[in-house]
Amino acid sequence: MSKFKKKSSAKQEVPTSSLPDIIFMLLIFFMVVTVLREVTLQVRVELTDATNIEKIEQKRLVSYIWIGPEILGGGNFGSTKVQIDDAIVEDINAIRRLMYDKLIEEPRLIVSLRVDKDSEMGLVSDVKQELRHAGTLRINYSTLRTVN
Repeated sequence: MSKFKKKSSAKQEVPTSSLPDIIFMLLIFFMVVTVLREVTLQVRVELTDATNIEKIEQKRLVSYIWIGPEILGGGNFGSTKVQIDDAIVEDINAIRRLMYDKLIEEPRLIVSLRVDKDSEMGLVSDVKQELRHAGTLRINYSTLRTVN
């Protein structure tokens, strides 16, 4: 039998009084450093220049459609394609359904066309016709500002 007996009155618990403060600070940290998901472009878009342009103030109302040559990789480009969100639209008639669904979600929707300067205007005209059939009549053309 041992002569020395260990008598300890120290508690073995972790203090949790500051736990809500730590969780709140972590929440704020992640809210500040999180970047919203960006769209991965699958088409090349070199915008044209313009002198008289207006800036859209409410970006959350804008839905972008990119029109340009498909990026094939290795510096090569394919035929002119239409991209909405992260997907290339193969069937031009699908634009009507996609944009109608977006219009139902946001009635004040503005469609911004980002068209490559070397794109075929026939395809742009077809996209505009589909937007008209979908009821998305607020259309904006994205351009670069020309510096005088």
